[in-house]
Amino acid sequence: MKKTLLATAIAGALGASAAAQAATVYDQDGTQLIINGRIALGISGGGEDDVQPGEPKAGGTEFRNIYSRLGISMSHDISRDLRAFGRVEWRFNGDERDRSGGFTEVRHSYIGLESQPFGTVMAGNFDSFFNSHVMAPFDVYIDRGLEFSKGGAGGDLQARGDSIGYITPDLSGFQAFLMGKHYSGNDLAEIGEDRSSVINLQGGVKYQWEGLRLAVGFAQDRDDYALSGGENRNPAATTPSSRHRYNGSDLRGADENIYGATVSYAFNDQFSARLGYETQDSNDAALDAGGDIEQYSGYKTWGLGATYSLGQWAFNADVYRVRPDNEENRTAWAAGAYYKVSNNFDVFGELHRADQGDVTVGTRDGFDVEDNDDNLYWLVGARYHF
Repeated sequence: MKKTLLATAIAGALGASAAAQAATVYDQDGTQLIINGRIALGISGGGEDDVQPGEPKAGGTEFRNIYSRLGISMSHDISRDLRAFGRVEWRFNGDERDRSGGFTEVRHSYIGLESQPFGTVMAGNFDSFFNSHVMAPFDVYIDRGLEFSKGGAGGDLQARGDSIGYITPDLSGFQAFLMGKHYSGNDLAEIGEDRSSVINLQGGVKYQWEGLRLAVGFAQDRDDYALSGGENRNPAATTPSSRHRYNGSDLRGADENIYGATVSYAFNDQFSARLGYETQDSNDAALDAGGDIEQYSGYKTWGLGATYSLGQWAFNADVYRVRPDNEENRTAWAAGAYYKVSNNFDVFGELHRADQGDVTVGTRDGFDVEDNDDNLYWLVGARYHF
């Protein structure tokens, strides 16, 4: 089924389940207002648990809010071939009382114009096109599990604010896309810097024909002002962490482009498989000048996965081989099971291991697993969509 560009953009922002359950509040004379969201709760445990003296524990069992959100989408038909649209979405705490207001983040906030002959242009705060168009086949987990888009940064990769994007119309299965995120040099004098504005670009092309989907793209990752996610933060107040860990993504640029490609194929309505590759070169000049190895080192990552659905059940499984330039290679994997109780309610369970030790099989001693750096991360929970 051929989708419009607007439907594609909104579905990507909402998620498939949320888009399906969105409630139309107003729809008259070409103007539409839709409200949707979800309350998601769960229990998790495991993952990295290397607790140092004076540091908080991180890998224990915890009752959690699993990205509950509330969103409003709006659109207006300006003419037969031109439509204006907008979207704002908030994240809120769903697991406990919050007297600070409850809402924790403006996740999306953008406006745009969609034209069937000319394509879609949008501006504001939206997800990385590199992630949502190139690496999208692997972004299937509710929580951890995505190793692409710079070690799990995903939609945050040089995006989520001060951005402009363009998507071409569907040209016999082909679509191209380009976006840029602007980093202002204003106010940096407060932290002792005087720098010009920077625009980081990302883009690519994808092709879809029946069950086949091909996508290739790039993302500029220049050394901008995005120090641990904040463009005007004092560097002295941030602690760099490895970009090659899911829960330790460092959003600072390495001054080298990220390149990625994916291929996925739906064999039928129940089973699909995917293969992906992502790479970024090390910034040797910056390293030679004494730059932080965690900031300027590159990596190569391969991924292989599949999705299977049967009735109200759906299953995901993915394995990655991550080859960082500054660390030992590691194998990561993720798996998930999801059950749709009703159109509005589903339950789920997910597993993720960021560093799987080698398994040695022997005839006398059975099998042995070498020590690995991470415990098995697990998550179980439920979501109500509205």
